[in-house]
Amino acid sequence: MATDTSNFTASHRFARIAPRKARLVADMIRGKGIEDALAALEFSPRRGAWFIKSVLRSAIANAEERNADVGRLFVSESRVDEGPTIKRFQPKDRGRSHPIMKRTSHIHVSVDVR
Repeated sequence: MATDTSNFTASHRFARIAPRKARLVADMIRGKGIEDALAALEFSPRRGAWFIKSVLRSAIANAEERNADVGRLFVSESRVDEGPTIKRFQPKDRGRSHPIMKRTSHIHVSVDVR
């Protein structure tokens, strides 16, 4: 059996993907069982699926480490928060420049026993 808590979390901070793009994938797996969530992430063409799949696997490993029943786990929370923005500039004609915002994300995934 699981120890005192049945909520297991993992996070990836400062992931180099825009939060708006990662949220599309995070919304896709919220509330699903871990088998369904991993299958959905495996076949998703979106780049954010790779980041979220690695965080989900880490949360599952955290649950296994605390002797939780892995067969009964589901994604209770998948959240993407905005991290710091790295600002760069692209030189343009006539001495002008345009900003390039390289956005980062903080990805949080929690699994719970059903």
